[in-house]
Amino acid sequence: MKRPTILVLGAGYGGLTTVVNLQKSLGADDANIVLINKNEYHYESTWLHEAAAGTMSPESVRYDIKDVINSNKVKFVQAEVQAIDVTGKVVTTNVGTHTYDYLVISLGFEGETFGIPGLDKYALSMANVKAARQIREHIEYQFATWSTEEVKDDSRLTIVVGGAGFTGIEFLGELGNRVPELCKEFDVPQEKVRVLCVEAAPMVLPGFDPELVDYAVRHLNSKGIEFSIGTPVVEATPEGVNIKKGEDVFEFVKAGTVVWAAGVRGNRLIEETGIENMRARVKVDKDLRAPGYSDVFIVGDCALMINEAVNRPFPPTAQIAMQQGDMCANNIIALMKGEPTSDFTPDLKGSVCSLGDSDAIGVVFGKKVTGTKASFMKKMIDNRALFMIGGLGLTLKKGKFNLLK
Repeated sequence: MKRPTILVLGAGYGGLTTVVNLQKSLGADDANIVLINKNEYHYESTWLHEAAAGTMSPESVRYDIKDVINSNKVKFVQAEVQAIDVTGKVVTTNVGTHTYDYLVISLGFEGETFGIPGLDKYALSMANVKAARQIREHIEYQFATWSTEEVKDDSRLTIVVGGAGFTGIEFLGELGNRVPELCKEFDVPQEKVRVLCVEAAPMVLPGFDPELVDYAVRHLNSKGIEFSIGTPVVEATPEGVNIKKGEDVFEFVKAGTVVWAAGVRGNRLIEETGIENMRARVKVDKDLRAPGYSDVFIVGDCALMINEAVNRPFPPTAQIAMQQGDMCANNIIALMKGEPTSDFTPDLKGSVCSLGDSDAIGVVFGKKVTGTKASFMKKMIDNRALFMIGGLGLTLKKGKFNLLK
């Protein structure tokens, strides 16, 4: 009997968790498991804000895929996916084509600019490890250049962060720690530095507990970070951003660095498959399959699931992506055995938003936590994600152990 081919696209949280669970449950003779990923490494996307701010090295954010897969059971192909033909069951990459019996699409997110002019050219985004490194080096360059200029351009020291959601707030928290270090390193008076967060929505961290949001804003304000809420960015230029302050009232903020952290979408290849989608995210069936395609599963940032309790999509978090990976592997194995699949229901254990290395806010098991206790929980969550994919070895190699700082 022909062994089925399980093709997994993307080694993010969802895709890699799917593969790790498949290799635990299947023997080498049960299936051909193929993992395709653009890079030879996985990166912790929930740590990119640290790499971007410069509080963590980019190398610490990533680890080699070969360290967590069993090469006797899984074939890893380093390639860039170029097209997905779900009718012909063929995936085209820059190094060849692959057919499949079961397909798992876990291609991750792309930044969403919402059509705002200039953002794609003049704003930086934390899309991946390389982009995070670029942000770090760009900020350092601006500080270094200011320190050597005869005629000082203080706008070099202005950092605008677009978006006050999770990513934006966590990046601001890291900047609150990093800016004093940069000032000392480059002999820059700290009062010359301006960090401004611009958010189109009427509040910071929409959907988060208001008491915790207030704590976060006060904490970041104490580090000199400013907020401009309810003021959408309407244009980005080489010199900064134009924001809307009211009806026909605009303000131009001259800035040496603009970082866009105000929204993500699924991978654009989704839009070319013919599968119904919204901003490259597919409203998957309850068992994580694409509607109308019994052999295609979608997990992670490309999957859209509605939280019926509030009639809003579940956020595309690492926690949910990894749980989807577990269920996806189980459902593929069930199909191979001719058994019914199971419905996916997220098991939300809580959410923690860091505010720098030693502070955070969150709700864990229904209880609100702040400060060092929340920061401890955040690091434990990060370590748990490593353990679930790579076991104790990966956790010891890449984990966060300065838990009380």
